[in-house]
Amino acid sequence: MSPYTRREFLKTSLAAGTLAGVGALPLQAAQNAATEVVTLGKSDVHVTRLAFGTGTNNGYVQAALGQKDFTRLVRYAYDKGIRFFETAESYVTPAMLGEALKGLPRDSYHLMSKVTTDRGVDPKVRFNEMLSTSQTDYFDIMLLHWQHTADWASETKRWQDGILEAQEQKTIRARGASVHGLPALRQMAGNAWLQIAMIRMNHNGTRMDGPTYADNDNPGSVPEVVAQVQQVKQHGLGVISMKLVGNGNFTQHSDRQKAMRFAFKDAGVDCVTVGFKNTQEIDEAIDNLNLAMA
Repeated sequence: MSPYTRREFLKTSLAAGTLAGVGALPLQAAQNAATEVVTLGKSDVHVTRLAFGTGTNNGYVQAALGQKDFTRLVRYAYDKGIRFFETAESYVTPAMLGEALKGLPRDSYHLMSKVTTDRGVDPKVRFNEMLSTSQTDYFDIMLLHWQHTADWASETKRWQDGILEAQEQKTIRARGASVHGLPALRQMAGNAWLQIAMIRMNHNGTRMDGPTYADNDNPGSVPEVVAQVQQVKQHGLGVISMKLVGNGNFTQHSDRQKAMRFAFKDAGVDCVTVGFKNTQEIDEAIDNLNLAMA
């Protein structure tokens, strides 16, 4: 993202037109939309609409900041009202995020991680390692990471059972999966095990789901992705979206605005995760989401 200030946002004609069309109470609601707390389907987990993602290029973008500047960035987001943080076991950032969040009241934010569903690995051992790395007693959300085949639901049964056991022990509060490709996405609606679905989303299909799990641009598949999101929600799942900046390809601010509005207004997702590397990007994402919900 390019540097972008709140003052510049308020000067845009689009923002001016939006603000002129609402009264005091709707405006206040719109200004707080990014940090408003929403419930993820039937999971009983309540998170802010905007999540701080730490997986840009598998987290190397965030890791390049170094611990001190990364911690400063996380605390900036926290002070701005973002209380939902996302990482994954396969990223290089879980330990850095754990360090950055250390000292903050654990019940004041939500932490989501994603587990690689390796064969020959004991899920209980893996989850204990992840808890230790993240310096936490529990994860609010645990997702099966990068599910990309049509048979993922049957192939990950051992991991699903491991998450259910962890939920009984209260080291994981809610469960779900992140998918890549239409064959995997089509298995989400009606899946009784799922509580939360993580689905790629933007307005022009950049790095979104297509006929295979290949990380390509698939503009022609956008209508089906949106339809799948709506089916998933009808089945009571919470929906978290990623790729709101096209994996960094949206260099124009207008595209980032369109992607945010599309995710919430057209697809109807519950919340989104965006990877940040500076405070300007955080400010812009907050403003973009507020504008999208105005």
